[in-house]
Amino acid sequence: MTDKANPPPPLTAQLCYSIYSAGIAIQRAYKPFLDELGLTYPQYLVLNILWAQDEQTVGSIANSLALESSTLTPLLKRLEVAGLLHRTRSKENERQVVVALTDEGRALQRKAGCLSDALLSASAHSPHDLALLNRDIRNLRDAIYANIEGWSAPV
Repeated sequence: MTDKANPPPPLTAQLCYSIYSAGIAIQRAYKPFLDELGLTYPQYLVLNILWAQDEQTVGSIANSLALESSTLTPLLKRLEVAGLLHRTRSKENERQVVVALTDEGRALQRKAGCLSDALLSASAHSPHDLALLNRDIRNLRDAIYANIEGWSAPV
């Protein structure tokens, strides 16, 4: 519990809010490009995971995104209806669902390459500066996860 004698600092002074609102700003910068692709930001994240390594279990994708499998399932269903992936039961373990890209889902990767350029343009930062910031935020994330029992950092 917090001590009522010490109220929390204003949101603008809180690191968690700065990271949260920066994430929203990035999603807004990406939105016009994602709209052209017919994707939401969470769908784009799932496709990125599959573009890096196709044919993954729902659990593996959920772990990579720090989500619950039940949260991910409706999103995967929409991507399947859109023809970008398909889901099948694992032959080794029928309780697991394997997600794989379709040809259309693979082809979308080439069209999605512009998102990094959108962030570079909107941020007015150099690729080097953004890479350093990304490293520092990942290190912060990993340090926090290391101190939270029952959770591990997404890959």
